[in-house]
Amino acid sequence: MKKFILEKEYLDIFPDSKIGILVCTGIDNHIKDEEKYAKYLQEAQEEAKKYIENPEFTQNPVIKTWREAFYKFKTKKGARCSIEALLKRISKGGQIGCINPLVDIYNGISLKYGLPVGGEDIDKFAGDNRLTVADGTEEFVTYGSDKSEPPYPGEVVYKDEKGAICRCFNWRESVRTMLTEDTENAFMCIETAWGERYEELEAALSELKALIEEELGGKVEKHILSKEFQEVVISE
Repeated sequence: MKKFILEKEYLDIFPDSKIGILVCTGIDNHIKDEEKYAKYLQEAQEEAKKYIENPEFTQNPVIKTWREAFYKFKTKKGARCSIEALLKRISKGGQIGCINPLVDIYNGISLKYGLPVGGEDIDKFAGDNRLTVADGTEEFVTYGSDKSEPPYPGEVVYKDEKGAICRCFNWRESVRTMLTEDTENAFMCIETAWGERYEELEAALSELKALIEEELGGKVEKHILSKEFQEVVISE
């Protein structure tokens, strides 16, 4: 049995945090219609422009909120929240490209709602997935790298028994657990650090659930974790 757990060390920093998760089982993530997802992402990018209307990029509320959250713990220089990275690319006229259906779907939801969204392959977790703080010894190899770059002691991470899964919330993910076309069982998360925008979190999680069920099949369970509800079973 595997669980997802919000650990005390994380909640000591962000006691009001709410993390929405989906547990997806039996999905088919193979690419069938890339043009469809390219159009979906383009529409989401247009909608996301409402989150960066202030020409001073860092003063937009979505960006400012997560900059403040990252100041609360040790981070690698230049580490930024995933939604900031997406919005930064859009602000510079870039495009969000297709990767695989599940990643494309969650990137679209992230853009539409202005919330950080991520996903990992449950079958590749070694034991429980914990949102916690690093001790600095965790193995971590990210996409495009061939060496381990452990998180800083005190850095907010998702981790299991083999090492870090994602650093700085979901700034960078481990290649070990990343979603691929062969993923059949997926863990999806939508993050809030301060518990803010709860209605949007609920709406984003519900829409993500519906899209995955419609596009990829399988079974999808929805949960929202907080200091009142700190763990949930994600795999029997």
